[in-house]
Amino acid sequence: MIKVVLVDDDAIVRQGMRAILESVPDVIVAAEATDGASGVAAVQRLKPDVVFMDIRMPGMDGLAATREIGRLAHRPKVVMLTTFEFDEYVAAALRAGAVGFVLKDSGPQQLIDALRAVVDGNALLAPSVTRRLISAFAEQVPVLDADDRSRIESLTLREREVLALLGCGRSNADIATALFLGEATVKGHVSRILDKLEVQNRVQAAIIAYRAGLARDSVT
Repeated sequence: MIKVVLVDDDAIVRQGMRAILESVPDVIVAAEATDGASGVAAVQRLKPDVVFMDIRMPGMDGLAATREIGRLAHRPKVVMLTTFEFDEYVAAALRAGAVGFVLKDSGPQQLIDALRAVVDGNALLAPSVTRRLISAFAEQVPVLDADDRSRIESLTLREREVLALLGCGRSNADIATALFLGEATVKGHVSRILDKLEVQNRVQAAIIAYRAGLARDSVT
């Protein structure tokens, strides 16, 4: 069973999302919260698999809440809810540890597909958005520091190949096809890459890949 927490100050949004998600047999919405603080408390109490988090809320907003969730021993996948395809809030959310975002006006199947994607270990970003994020972040800190170089060197050759494709915004399925691997094998590689690079999500790993020159030709 996939356990979900919804965090949004708009009751209509929460009700609509609950109805859509709970139409799926293996999904349960364990809690709803109206602000970031109560959302963090729900995550601590219920240990969900996925959190859908509004970015703009009164009190503790979604960015602060996502950072707090990232510090927990149990870290669910956080998906940001937004009305914009890309803005500074999305970039900040990914920095805070979110795995991606969905638009609030997404259709039912898009929302369900988004849930499946993050449960399967994929990021919720179109390649074009990923490229813009990577370029923007890499320009801010264009050179790898000694710690990042050391972490890159700890990767195996296969892990570097996976990281290069991950750095281009490719999904696990795409990487599996490109490298003639099983999707479960790719998922395992991605998990180890995130651990070795000491990052929380695929976009953060992609930024390191870009700065290391592993994916530069494919994302510019």
